[in-house]
Amino acid sequence: MKLIDPILQFHEELKQLRRTIHARPELSYEEIETAELVASKLAEWGIPVIRGLGKTGVVGVIRNGTSARAVGLRADMDALPLQEHNSFAHKSKHDGKMHACGHDGHTAMLLGAAHYLARHRNFDGTVYVIFQPAEEGGGGAKAMMDDGLFEQCPMEAVFGMHNWPNMKAGTLGVVPGPMMASSNEFELTIRGKGSHAAQPHLAVDPIMVAVQIAQSWQTIVSRNTSPIDSSVLSITQIHAGSATNIVPDSASMIGTVRTFTIPVLDMVEQRMRDIAMHTAAAFGASVEFSFRRNYPPLINHGPETAFAIDVMKDVVGSEGVAQGVEPTMGSEDFAFMLLDKPGCYVFIGNGDGAHRESGHGLGPCNLHNPSYDFNDDLLPVGASYWVRLAEEFLRRPALR
Repeated sequence: MKLIDPILQFHEELKQLRRTIHARPELSYEEIETAELVASKLAEWGIPVIRGLGKTGVVGVIRNGTSARAVGLRADMDALPLQEHNSFAHKSKHDGKMHACGHDGHTAMLLGAAHYLARHRNFDGTVYVIFQPAEEGGGGAKAMMDDGLFEQCPMEAVFGMHNWPNMKAGTLGVVPGPMMASSNEFELTIRGKGSHAAQPHLAVDPIMVAVQIAQSWQTIVSRNTSPIDSSVLSITQIHAGSATNIVPDSASMIGTVRTFTIPVLDMVEQRMRDIAMHTAAAFGASVEFSFRRNYPPLINHGPETAFAIDVMKDVVGSEGVAQGVEPTMGSEDFAFMLLDKPGCYVFIGNGDGAHRESGHGLGPCNLHNPSYDFNDDLLPVGASYWVRLAEEFLRRPALR
């Protein structure tokens, strides 16, 4: 590895910053204390700050030289509504809230990069360090964009990074094209006719209709989606009935759909709607179907991905770069930024959990797990990657 010496020397401060944020988690659009900490540190280091984009978002503006070129680096700040099982000193002080996805580490790594860039300024142009709220289902990336992020901070490209458990600690991984799936939710209500359970012939049983629809929906993945494409259709809730001797008059199903492309998503949504309507009609029932598209697929751009890989190799060596990592059906609202700007999103390996100190809870160190903790050994790795990425991006000719 070729990590940056001043960042290595700043490691302990970054570790304490990360643990301070971990101990005081805040949910989406509630990141008031976290945003204040970020903004105060940026100001302390002489970095002009923009506040209020996406409600609690913070952007630091690091300029040097005369070039009009600019690049954006993004980290997320919000926590999850989860009760932490760890008992170490920096465990959450807020019941029911926890940094179980590593956003505390993401914020600390970008702060480490901002600290170095502000002190050394080995670039010509502008680096925007973007601290985003509400990634966990709140669409904070889009909220910042809607509030004028890219108008107030014009940039050629934007880059993101997320820690990835069970990937070797300190390695960096990426894949061009689709890397994370779209996130979508559906809800289906079936309207039948209730009756006594001893007289089912007098009913239009919505439960049996739900069963038929649920089974038929699975053929969308197995028979309507190309084998070389990927999609997930998961029914995660079924609600119906109130007593053992009553055929209810309605039933509902709720779940999620994940795809890597919009055309596949369009097809899945339409087939779900058609199957539900026509199956219900065949039984004499009716349906109400809603489909909400939350996050689009996260699709890395080719030139920016190739550039990021070069930087990754420079920081962690070729052996530390996992090209062509397996895409995940998880989702990320950084996808909104990549719809508007070219860029690349990478994974940084968080290890297998062996980094956790005594006092961690039972269970694996996976994302969204109550025993999760960010690996502080990554802080100088991620911060060095951010610095080299920004410096190289502004040093090389424009990619487009």
